[in-house]
Amino acid sequence: MSNAFEVNFDGLVGPTHNYSGLSYGNVASTGNQNAVSNPKLAAKQGLAKMKALHDLGFKQGVLAPHERPDVASLRRLGFSGSDAQVVERAAKEAPAILAAASSASCMWTANAATVSPSGDTADGRVHFTPANLNNKFHRSIEHPTTRRILQAMFADRERFMVHEALPAQMHFGDEGAANHTRFCHEYDGAGVEFFVFGAAAFDSRYPAPARFPARQTLEACQAVARLHGLKEGGVVYAQQDPDTIDAGVFHNDVISVGNRNVLFHHEKSFLHQAEVLAELDRKLAAAGGNFIAIEVPQAEVSVEEAVKSYLFNSQLLSKPGGGMIIVVPEECRNIERVWAYLEKLKASGGPINEVRVFDLKQSMQNGGGPACLRLRVALSEPEIAAVNPRVMMSEQLFGSLNTWVDKHYRDRLSPEDLGDPQLLLECRTALDELTQIMGLGAVYPFQLV
Repeated sequence: MSNAFEVNFDGLVGPTHNYSGLSYGNVASTGNQNAVSNPKLAAKQGLAKMKALHDLGFKQGVLAPHERPDVASLRRLGFSGSDAQVVERAAKEAPAILAAASSASCMWTANAATVSPSGDTADGRVHFTPANLNNKFHRSIEHPTTRRILQAMFADRERFMVHEALPAQMHFGDEGAANHTRFCHEYDGAGVEFFVFGAAAFDSRYPAPARFPARQTLEACQAVARLHGLKEGGVVYAQQDPDTIDAGVFHNDVISVGNRNVLFHHEKSFLHQAEVLAELDRKLAAAGGNFIAIEVPQAEVSVEEAVKSYLFNSQLLSKPGGGMIIVVPEECRNIERVWAYLEKLKASGGPINEVRVFDLKQSMQNGGGPACLRLRVALSEPEIAAVNPRVMMSEQLFGSLNTWVDKHYRDRLSPEDLGDPQLLLECRTALDELTQIMGLGAVYPFQLV
């Protein structure tokens, strides 16, 4: 019996959670632009999911939010004066830029990094490469803080390696684990790492989407594989279907999700899908695994329904007694054909035999479901023991974080509120306290001066 686990590290929603519609290509994000958000409720919805999965026996951790608004980025763009004056001037002269610098998008930690477990890497360490998220300005400013937070969580250099992000340029656009899945027989054994890209920067043979941008490049996937020391026999590259990207599937985790030896995916997930599945089957067999592909037909759930419900932006978790649980957002239950498919899936006798539904409306309205909210890290027991213990979910941490949210978060935030300098002070006060609760040390820019 393997003594290794997949640990899910969920992003704690930040105090500036708002609906500014910043993510072109993400239908939910742009569709809810200028709506009034509830940061307190958003944080509590995320915490409730973390605690529920912890109570079911799954290993669960927490990733801290970032300082927002990002005053340093605003200063780089020419706004000057005191921090309060920088925010006020940006609100007056460039409210769209202030909105980008205030985004709480780091909550979607599937984009925080790409992770390769020690069973796959040349040096036997767990490797992390923070995503540069170069396609969107509001996300491109995340990776320096993400790296510091990961280093504070995974500080043992003999067991963990946290790289710098790839060059911040479109040829190496990297969206992290949202376009990466790992298949294996056991979490601590050798696996097959599945990298999905939207386009190739240096090779015109690959078709590109016509409407929405392809955020992940083949070259970024290959660079991460090199950095992590992955063997060719343990890597598969696949291209997303460009038409599916144009339908609003901005990341692969909106159209497929995998766990251990199972890939749950839509009929229109990948170009040359049959060949991709055959390669995954062959390489996982060589690593000692039995690949299972569960393909959802377009006739039963359309791509549009998949995007609206976030059926595939779900979590697949291996239950201790066998079988898998799929964690889906409430929206799946509200769309008749999607819910009918999930009921059929649960009764099929296949590996996915349980469905859990969570209310994540605050995140969903910005285009992020259960899969977006978590970063998966496969760890052995000694590696888990080396993780900063104060970031791991527990009764005590759950209580402390809920009390912290009640103390510091607003229950109403409109785009106009982002220009309030008091919001920056509230955020910094909250994060300074959070670093003490989670034992992170100085990771935020305002703490480093």
